Parts: sequence; C-alpha cells; structure tokens
Amino acid sequence: MTENADAALVPDTKDWTWVLERPCPDCGFDPRAVASDDIARLVTAFTDPWASVLERPDAAVRPDPATWSPLEYACHVRDVCRLFEERLEGILTQDDPTFGNWDQDATAVAERYGEQEPATVSAQLREAAAGLADRFAGVEDVAWSRTATRSDGARFTTLSFGRYGLHDLAHHLVDVGVALP
Repeated sequence: MTENADAALVPDTKDWTWVLERPCPDCGFDPRAVASDDIARLVTAFTDPWASVLERPDAAVRPDPATWSPLEYACHVRDVCRLFEERLEGILTQDDPTFGNWDQDATAVAERYGEQEPATVSAQLREAAAGLADRFAGVEDVAWSRTATRSDGARFTTLSFGRYGLHDLAHHLVDVGVALP
C-alpha cells in the first residue's frame, strides 16, 4: 500500500500539448525530433525500465504526500499505453474521431493505483506497451496524417498523437529518477 495514500494530490489540469512545439524543460524530451519510424521502438525503450523501477523496495512509497509513488506512476503509464492503443485504433479506423475526456486522477483513485501489486503491474505494463508498440509499428505511411480531436478541442495527426504519447512515457521515467534511454 502506498505510504501517504490518504494525502490529497493536486490534480494535473495542465494542457501538455505544448510539448509538440518545443522540448520539455522538465524531462528533456523533444517530440519534434521523433520520426514516425521511431515511435514503436521508443514506446518499448521508454517502458522497459519500469520492470526495474517496480522491483525497488520503496516502489509503493510516495516521495512526498503530493507526488505519486513509482508504483502509482507505473499504473498510470500502463493505462496510458492502453488508452493510446485504443485511441490509435480509432484514428486509424474512423474519420476524424473525437476522444472523450480521461481524468487520470479519478482513474488513479478509482483503480487504487497505490494498492496494486508491483509485479502484476510490471507484467500488465509490459503487455500494454507491447500492444501499443505493435500497433504503431503497423501504421502505414499514408495513415500518419490521419486526424483526431480531443474533447478539449486539441487536434492531432497520427504522428503528433504518437509523439505526444511518447512524451508522457518519457516524462514519467524521469519523474521516478530514470534517465531517458
């Protein structure tokens, strides 16, 4: 169980789409430098380190009451991979789909991220990341320009959607003290 689990976290309500225009000053990742052919490989590169992170004896301990534990971040990354695979499928099979809102903070509470078993989360994350990487690896050249809209009006192409997702994966590695591969 996550230490400090009763502490209220401050919800993240930032619009992170700005990372598509410039490097992230917090993690150093520059999505603009990622080619479509690199996305599947980078999904794997940015998720493989989680197995080691989840083996840490303090994986379920929050560094402070307002910051997720590595376990909670890993659950989030697992769910991001699942959500992005689902949404990628929508981009590739529907004409300009609109994605509903996903409240990551409500999901963390409802799914009790801090109480999940690290070994189980590790296996689930590996499976979710493999599914996302495989789906991106199968995107045909003409499909990289297909579009989608998020519920807040943010617009994505398949390529920018992939880059946006990679930033999330990269950023959370840095959040738990892992250098980007």
